[in-house]
Amino acid sequence: MSALPTATLPLRHFLLALAVVAVWGTNFVVIRVGLNHLPPLLFATLRFTLALVPMVFFLKRPAAWGNLAAYGVLIGAGQFGLLFVAMKGHISPGLASLLMQTQVFFTIAMAMKISGEKVGLYQWAALALAVVGIGIIAAHADAATVTPLGLLLVLIAAFSWACGNITARKAGPVNMLAYVDWASLFSIPPLFLLSLTFEGWPAMVEGVRRADLATWAAVLWQSVGNTMFGFAAWAWLLARHPAATITPMALLVPVFGMGASAIVLHEGLPGWKLAAAGLVLGGLAVNMLWPKVRGWYLAR
Repeated sequence: MSALPTATLPLRHFLLALAVVAVWGTNFVVIRVGLNHLPPLLFATLRFTLALVPMVFFLKRPAAWGNLAAYGVLIGAGQFGLLFVAMKGHISPGLASLLMQTQVFFTIAMAMKISGEKVGLYQWAALALAVVGIGIIAAHADAATVTPLGLLLVLIAAFSWACGNITARKAGPVNMLAYVDWASLFSIPPLFLLSLTFEGWPAMVEGVRRADLATWAAVLWQSVGNTMFGFAAWAWLLARHPAATITPMALLVPVFGMGASAIVLHEGLPGWKLAAAGLVLGGLAVNMLWPKVRGWYLAR
């Protein structure tokens, strides 16, 4: 019997991929720190402002203006705006890091709708696992972990992320760091206007005034660590290795997210939460890995 074929990553490349998913996972704890003083929509505005400047002056515009504008609004106001609002008292960082990964299912569903491809049996099974996991989270909703509003906002944020993925795909092969950076130009105006409308100028000024070193470090981590390092390193890895080798490592994002939240913020990990995480991650794993496992089995 032959072994399951895998593309071996050099140790340095494996550690780089691990560093990226660690940054993306622990980023949810960093968000929680920034929200201690900044209103959520203002926080998101500052995040994209620092992601835009000064890098926009050094990176060539990678796609058409309309495509960049659509991606910027979807990821800015849609994904991060709603996520930050939800994390301001409506959902714990650990659960947020887990539920955001449902964007995979939204992305696949929209891609298949566009292409007309039928959903495979293994994809239905993967979705069923994830839905049961989300159902467990909904059944245990409370003010300490996740409210019904928080659950809804994060799922809409994940859907917005998926819409952003489809938009980015239409741009074709581009420099993702430049793409995300230039798209930030269109994330800032709607986030600022939403902050001004719903949070108000006095709260915005007070938030900036009360922001301490940890708050500004959180904003900087969002733009430099999460965006510039994360996207650039991930794109670099994908350019050198098969996607099937790199993308499954994204399954570790919620592991780092829930682990960091438990260690730093003392978020509890009761049995129901671990079961829900196992089901959602199991669904993601089936969806990502089953075609590869099936191909190996048929090739024996």
